[in-house]
Amino acid sequence: MKPMRTEYPRPQLRRDEWLSLNGEWEFCFDDDERGFRLRYDSGKVALPLRILVPFSYQYEASGIGDTADHAIVWYRRTFSDCSRGKRTLLCFNGADRETDVWINGRHAARHIGGFAPFSADITPFLKSGENTIVVRCADPNDPAVPRGKQSWKGAFGCWYVPNTGIFQSVWLEYFGEDGLSDVRIATDVDQCSFFGELTTFYGKADSAEFTVTFNGEILKRSAFSLEGITTRYTVQLMEPDSIDPLYCWTPEHPNLFYLDIVLFCGGKETDRLHTRFGMRKISVDGDGNICLNNEKLYQRLVLDQGYWRESGLTPPSAEALKRDILLAKQMGFNGARKHQKFEDPYYYYYAEELGFLTWCEMPSAYSFCTREECAILREWEEIVVAARNFTSIVCYVPLNESWGVRNLRSDRDQQNFARALYYATKSLDPYKLVSVNDGWENLDETDFITIHDYANRGDGFAEKYRTETLDSVYIAHRKIMADGCRYHGQPVLLTEFGGIAMAEETGKGNWGYNEGANDCEEFYTRYENLIDGIRRAPFSGYCYTQLTDVQQEVNGLLYSDRVPKFDLKRIAELNRK
Repeated sequence: MKPMRTEYPRPQLRRDEWLSLNGEWEFCFDDDERGFRLRYDSGKVALPLRILVPFSYQYEASGIGDTADHAIVWYRRTFSDCSRGKRTLLCFNGADRETDVWINGRHAARHIGGFAPFSADITPFLKSGENTIVVRCADPNDPAVPRGKQSWKGAFGCWYVPNTGIFQSVWLEYFGEDGLSDVRIATDVDQCSFFGELTTFYGKADSAEFTVTFNGEILKRSAFSLEGITTRYTVQLMEPDSIDPLYCWTPEHPNLFYLDIVLFCGGKETDRLHTRFGMRKISVDGDGNICLNNEKLYQRLVLDQGYWRESGLTPPSAEALKRDILLAKQMGFNGARKHQKFEDPYYYYYAEELGFLTWCEMPSAYSFCTREECAILREWEEIVVAARNFTSIVCYVPLNESWGVRNLRSDRDQQNFARALYYATKSLDPYKLVSVNDGWENLDETDFITIHDYANRGDGFAEKYRTETLDSVYIAHRKIMADGCRYHGQPVLLTEFGGIAMAEETGKGNWGYNEGANDCEEFYTRYENLIDGIRRAPFSGYCYTQLTDVQQEVNGLLYSDRVPKFDLKRIAELNRK
């Protein structure tokens, strides 16, 4: 059976009226760039192939499974106008990388960036009855644009078969004369309130109403006037000294408040959306401890790259994301570092529902230049804006292991670029922590120090990573602190380690870090030794590499089809020692 994505695609901000555009589309490659001459954009020209959206042509789930490079692809399908007099919003959760959209032969939208969601009001382009949508995606193998783990020169090392074109859900949704284009929700645990901004499309809506429920009971109603396109708001849920831990969100108790937002124009309802949030605070205290809701937090994370054997970067279903989280929790992890990917929104939806901490990471580019800087800044801004309401996200990672900034240790321009990313992130979302360059060559501008160490054993961690000597420590010829930067007492985390493969799986292009384990008992012994070494060192948490096998990288705790390699209960016992 072919996988299908039929659920509402953006669960944290839902409208009731919508239409999925996932499913079969006409499709073609355009290697000779003849699409415009052949008038594909007119919508009147049938395309020769068929593809199952939202899966990329490189993977079997799409129905094509061609791993050759095709930099330009076209899509076409028809749909019926179901707006019933309302405005129609066309939404993409992700299309890689330069996307143009035509509705009935008229250019309706353009977006640049492979990982951030985007939308466009296509009402002016629609006609009653049947409509035609055409999408063109250009995704050249350019290392100067954000790619994450998508290889630009054939699968090698820890880079994999790319995903080109539409690779996340596409849908339509409807609103009235005006609608909500963005909502910002931040929580203040200490003041028992939530606050943020409402942004409308056209500034015509003049008032809004919030209804907050908790455990199925209405806790608060609040109505207020809107002032133009963007309006700031604050809602006091209860008196600051009356909040109970019952209301806070933690991995052990993932309590959530549900929020209905209604917009009005002249007293008439024009838009209605449903969302939710957790009352939680992530911070660093004066003693250098990471705290959740003012209580010390130890993070036991697993590295999760979010690849599937049959569908690459696209989850085969929302339930597949939920299952990944449940498997990780069964192994004693309380969170995951989503590596080199902004994930499908259902991942964060289930993470906040199940009580699972997540880190949000910018997919890297690999060639430092002005184009790279501009591309990363633009797309990272979009990702942070899309991610900042997710309760489960506690940390942002703009850069990883100096990828794309290989001279970060000493180059002033690259250091300034990293600083710009730190401050841009803090400006857009000051309520989460930032690891500005995860792994090594940390700057002064970072909320904690992160270290990647794939040592075979953990015996020397306590001595090697004494906080008083961090300024001079090297890992794999990389210095922990960038030149001119010093350790200032921040929390220290080991955010990549392990990567233990089984010896029988390695070879013939497959690999793991260090020597492979000969059997499960050897794996458990090595895992225990690493965890013991971490516990003796001054770390505030760790992140094990990795949750699943990914193509040629076979160091997962699960196979790529999510079948466990090991006894999950035994791994949980080691993680919770």
